[in-house]
Amino acid sequence: MTYRSGFLTFVGRPNVGKSTLMNALVGEKVAITSPKPQTTRRAIRGILTRPDGQLVIVDTPGMHRPRTLLGERLNDVVAATLVDVDVIGFCIPAGEPIGPGDRYLHAQLDKARHAKRIAIVTKIDAVPKERVARQLLAVSELGEWASIVPVSAQDRTQLDVLADEAMALLPESPPLYPDEEVTDESLEQRIAELIREAALEGAREELPHSLAVTIDDIEHEDGLVRIYANVWVERDSQRIIMIGRGGSRLKQIGSTARAGIEPLVGEKVFLSLHVKVAKEWQRDPRALNRLGF
Repeated sequence: MTYRSGFLTFVGRPNVGKSTLMNALVGEKVAITSPKPQTTRRAIRGILTRPDGQLVIVDTPGMHRPRTLLGERLNDVVAATLVDVDVIGFCIPAGEPIGPGDRYLHAQLDKARHAKRIAIVTKIDAVPKERVARQLLAVSELGEWASIVPVSAQDRTQLDVLADEAMALLPESPPLYPDEEVTDESLEQRIAELIREAALEGAREELPHSLAVTIDDIEHEDGLVRIYANVWVERDSQRIIMIGRGGSRLKQIGSTARAGIEPLVGEKVFLSLHVKVAKEWQRDPRALNRLGF
């Protein structure tokens, strides 16, 4: 049997279901999800290993028109990823018409001339079958594809078909990662993202874009993991919002984050959160570097 392995990246506008789709394929929560745009802020790798091959899925930020230096750097992440992968999965939701953003991003795919292309119509569980059929036709007219696959990550519909189609386009190669690995994200990175996901829940207006999380320390002692983390915002008014009346919002963030972190570390978690201000960090090169962007 021929063994294949390589890289597949999902690209698309913000909030088209890329992270949810990767998590569903891998079978574990590797990337956080949120209805807020720009939830994904770097290239995150999820690893699907089967007897016939290994598919390394690279989740990228949604391509968008940047308004800050952070936005420019997120677009740079997408561009850098495109030139290094074997297969590109272009994601378009079943229930949204193809628009200028999709056409712009489709044109960017020409920069990755060696990569094969799959069109993925996502969220088919959310619309009638006739709407899915119309979207498949519209996608077929957008460009040339190795295949077009309608999927639902929510219902796990056609995920096996998508994996088969992508795997068949990979080069012959031994596995790139050990069989048991589902991501190359560090424990610290995964914990920071789970905290940010909890902070994003219920955040309004511009606040989601202004949130970042850093980890100061992780200590292991007698069945307890102590985590000391910072939630960063851009203004004092945002800090007040994040803390909430009497610290209520920060406590809720901590409770939600712990519920996600404890299964990851396999132990009880003590989580210490502090909200700090880094003025206009999305536009400050030095602040972006300190925060890992």
